[in-house]
Amino acid sequence: PSPLRILTILLRHRSYPAPLDLCFFDNFTVSKYTNMCPIERNALKQFYEAAKGQEWTKSENWTLPYKNHCKWDGVYCFGSSNVINLTLHGNGLSGTLHPSIANLSLLKVLDLSNNDIKVGLS
Repeated sequence: PSPLRILTILLRHRSYPAPLDLCFFDNFTVSKYTNMCPIERNALKQFYEAAKGQEWTKSENWTLPYKNHCKWDGVYCFGSSNVINLTLHGNGLSGTLHPSIANLSLLKVLDLSNNDIKVGLS
C-alpha cells in the first residue's frame, strides 16, 4: 500500500505508532501526533543516524519500522516507552551525539564509552 493509505489506516487506529520512517516525511503532518510518532522513538532514530548506526557492531531492531524502541539493542525502558538506560558500550558508534538525546526525559544511564562519538556543536 502507498504511504498515504498506511497513514489513513493508522489515523483510524491511533493506538498504534506509525512506521518509523513515516514520522520523518516532510509532506505528512503525522509527526505532530505523539501517539503516532513517539518523541522518544524519534529521538533515538535521530541519534542512530547521527552516530552512524548502520556501522554499529550491534543494532538489532533499530531499523525495523514497527518494532517498539524499547526492544532495540541497548535501549532499556520504564514501562512501554520511557527510555531510562541507553547502553551502547564499545559498539562502533562514530559521528556525533544528536541533540535529540535530550528528549529522553527519564534517561538515567547513558553509556557510550569505548566509541568514537563526538558531541555535536550547534
